[in-house]
Order: sequence, then C-alpha cells, then structure tokens
Amino acid sequence: MESVYRSVLGADFGRLQPQLQEYFSAAPGGGMYGEGTGVFETAGCPRAWLRPLLGLIPVSNAFFPDYGTQIPFTIRNYPHLDPWNRPALTAVRTFRFPGGSRVFEDTTVLTGPGSLTDYLGRKRNLATDLMLAVTKQGHLRMDSPSSRLFLGPLRVPLPAFAAADAQVEQWHDDATGTFRITTRVIQRQAGTVFVYDGSFHYATRTWDGLLPADALPARWERRL
Repeated sequence: MESVYRSVLGADFGRLQPQLQEYFSAAPGGGMYGEGTGVFETAGCPRAWLRPLLGLIPVSNAFFPDYGTQIPFTIRNYPHLDPWNRPALTAVRTFRFPGGSRVFEDTTVLTGPGSLTDYLGRKRNLATDLMLAVTKQGHLRMDSPSSRLFLGPLRVPLPAFAAADAQVEQWHDDATGTFRITTRVIQRQAGTVFVYDGSFHYATRTWDGLLPADALPARWERRL
C-alpha cells in the first residue's frame, strides 16, 4: 500500500528531495511511524487582538491563543487506515510554550482518487481540501483553500469572508541535516492568523500499527 502523499502526487513524488521522499513514504501496514524533535523560530497566533477570540472556534487541539519564539516541539506521524478503511496519516504536534504545552492534531485521509482531506482538531470536525505540489527545488507545497465545519449533524462550509487558507512548505536543509517547515494560515481580512516556522530532526521507528491513546481522536469523521 502506498502513502497518501505518494498516491496523490504520482510520478511527481519522484521529484521530491530524496529525504522528503523517505519522510512522506510511510504507508499503512508498513510497521513504521515517524518521530521528530525541533524548534519553531515562531509559533502561534501573531495577532494579539485575535488571540482571545480563538477560544470561540469550536475546534479543539488545532488553533490556540499562544504565540512565541524559539518554541521546542515534537511531531509524531502514524500511517494507518481509518475506520472506513481509507488510507490515512495521523499527526500529533506538541508545542512547548513557556506557559504550558499545546497540541495540534489532524488526520490526512485519501478520500478519493487524487484527493486528500485533512481533518483537524480533537474531534476532527474542521475539514480542509489539501492540494499538493512539488517545487523546482524538490520541496513539497501544501495548500488548503477551502474548509468546512462539522457541528453535530450539520456540515457548515466556511464563506470566503470567514475562511482561511493554510499554506505549507516543507523541505530538507542539506547544510544543517534537518527538515524545515513553514506554515501560514492567512485570512482575507486579518492577514496571517496562525504560523509555525522552524526545523527538526526526524527518524522512523517500528510500531504495531495501533494508534496510541494520545493519537486517537475523540471521534472520527467520514463526511467530505
């Protein structure tokens, strides 16, 4: 079975830097998960006026009101099948701010031929379409141009004035031997509302294929 990223990129997967190909090759049933440790040069919500409002978003373990520099973090990536046997990758990121730790968790699911949907939050109730592209330098770019909320039985598409576009670029820095990632969540009226930007070391480890308790969501989401 292929990784969700290889399935979507197809032949373009071979244009990624070799280290990125290894990073994004973890597939369900492969017996391996990935673990990284590093430092974000900046992380969180850079808009002080917006931070108190983030608590009103009905999505936990996704966006948070903290902001800082030189923030240690860890990331764990688990390839698996979701409850509907769709290939998936669950990621758990832990940010260690001076005031306490924050978690950002999501599950990226292959929801159709060439289609990825990223389900964010503890209840996976914020869904975004994930678009992939390989740059001339072999970096991976990811863009999430449209989002919707699942509130109980309701599916609520976010209108343009309220939606935000997540833009991610990841690559390997040969000079330092680390992976780098830069993420910006940009809202049309407010500008950049969430960011994390830094570097990390990464290694794969064996596992039994069962998600650990702290990587299991409070609920899974099937809807698109």
